[in-house]
Amino acid sequence: MPTLYEIQAEYELRRWQHEMLRNPSVFNEFARKAQVKLNSYIPEKVHQAITTAIKQMIRGVLFGAGFVSPKPLLEAPLDVREAMVRERIKYYQQAAAAEGGVTGAGGILLGFVDFPLLLGLKLKLLYDIAAFYGYDVKDYRERVYLLHIFELAFSSQEHRRKIYLHIADWETQKLFLPEDINEFDWRSLQQEYRDYIDLAKMAQMIPFIGAPIGAVVNYRLISKLGKTAMNAYRMRWQEQGLLQH
Repeated sequence: MPTLYEIQAEYELRRWQHEMLRNPSVFNEFARKAQVKLNSYIPEKVHQAITTAIKQMIRGVLFGAGFVSPKPLLEAPLDVREAMVRERIKYYQQAAAAEGGVTGAGGILLGFVDFPLLLGLKLKLLYDIAAFYGYDVKDYRERVYLLHIFELAFSSQEHRRKIYLHIADWETQKLFLPEDINEFDWRSLQQEYRDYIDLAKMAQMIPFIGAPIGAVVNYRLISKLGKTAMNAYRMRWQEQGLLQH
């Protein structure tokens, strides 16, 4: 028999799933086409350089030997786990806001520093959330799942829908993962992520107003990632029969 908390969590999950499956709006389509057109003007060498940079940053955090994996929480009800998740999200929101405020106050030069710092905070948050839901991120397949959560949070509606349909049956999909992480579609990830946050991050580099914008933008980006991760893991629990209907 599901608890009251589990019933509420499943209701929130259904709403999130509906949002993920929604077709792109007219505005989404227009913005997407405009961004694709803009990207077509960027030289291929630049795209390759950005892809390589983001790939190396993400791999450094997710697959680096120096990063300590948190131990998965094995025995705890959903409400206890998610209370811990929310506390951790709040911690990273504050850290990201402080970091965004400092780098935003520094203008363009420190604005470039913000990118890898914020990326590191986001990925470490995902590590912690995975562990709270009981998943061992030492498993290569779990780290690929984290990359998909990242894509869900920071992509266009069209790409988000595609990724959602891919991970909705993750217990099957993970069996067909390539052994080599280089086969992951890094180009799509970096382009979607960059397109998603470009406008806000450019505003962060404007003198005088960059600091408050940087703090607010970073806070909201962490909030978006946290909400996406919670529902992605609720979906995993439901798929594995851990979240009762």
